[in-house]
Amino acid sequence: MTLEQRISAFEKLGCLFRETAGAGGSASEKQETEGLAEHIARLKNLAGTVHIYNGWFTKDNVLLAIRSWGQALRKENLEQWVDRYIIREQVPKKIGLIMAGNIPLVGFHDMLCVLISGHSVVAKRSGGDDQLPEFVAAFLISIEPAFKERIHFTDGLLKEMDAVIATGNNNSSRYFDYYFGKYPHIIRKNRNSVAVLNGTETNEELVLLGEDIFNYFGLGCRSVSKLFIPEKYDLNNLFRAVYSHQSVLQNNKYANNYEYTKTVYLMNGISLLENGFLLLKEDIGLASPVAVVYYEYYKNEAEVLNRLRMDAVNIQCVVSKVKSIKNATEFGRTQHPQLWDYSDGVNTMEFLGTLLNA
Repeated sequence: MTLEQRISAFEKLGCLFRETAGAGGSASEKQETEGLAEHIARLKNLAGTVHIYNGWFTKDNVLLAIRSWGQALRKENLEQWVDRYIIREQVPKKIGLIMAGNIPLVGFHDMLCVLISGHSVVAKRSGGDDQLPEFVAAFLISIEPAFKERIHFTDGLLKEMDAVIATGNNNSSRYFDYYFGKYPHIIRKNRNSVAVLNGTETNEELVLLGEDIFNYFGLGCRSVSKLFIPEKYDLNNLFRAVYSHQSVLQNNKYANNYEYTKTVYLMNGISLLENGFLLLKEDIGLASPVAVVYYEYYKNEAEVLNRLRMDAVNIQCVVSKVKSIKNATEFGRTQHPQLWDYSDGVNTMEFLGTLLNA
């Protein structure tokens, strides 16, 4: 396969995703997806049934992931992305992937990076998200049969690899270091996202912040789990803005977490603010439980900037309109990363590029 063939295959995957999620565009794109009707039907069915195996993967959340990746996998985005790197065609390296399963298709970006750079994937899927990656692989092979030799899934131990990309938590990362330390590797740990508010946010911006908090039930590393707010900030403004997300309680797993955590906090005399589906707790931590968002007051801008620097290694995204915060994410955009937005700030494509000379 040439790079152009790989780009074309992922461009078609983007078309499939957009059409499945109801985000198709021009007449020419509609024509391009006419031959994909069977794949679209299968993916729509999968989006509606995967929750049977993972209760967090509601149809809305699966379609959200599909729609977001569909927007990213446009030809101009793919070309702009790969143009930043020197991709040489040579014997591919075998890259072991250990995929997470906290949100739908969370391991897709690693799979994309490995394949687009010309390497081969040997992936151990999470039991929480095994069907969607399998569908993606089958579709890519149907478009470009040469992918059949480049994509392999395993339920056993990863072996016969040239490098490893493993995603887990702070605990599992120690095991990854032990087992895969001898290989070139990227090993990811826990990360969380935060929002820095200064009181000038519009209601529309706070409504969008609700998406950053509640999309995927707050389970992703790009989900906002912590608020930094100025002293005397009125949190009722936030409660009013996010009230449209009260439907999260219709998910039994979320509702059970909400009730359990609320009960534990109250039994221990911990002060809370709540609106019936979200708990706000004053806490210096970053990683809050499901259905909980921590908040912390700050006195001035310099104080919160210093706090962000101290915790930078644990933060994935910072949502804010504060101008002094560099590379801040816009409200409502945390779950819509670009192809060049890398987890933990580690450039996966540059890592893969170094292997070509190894």
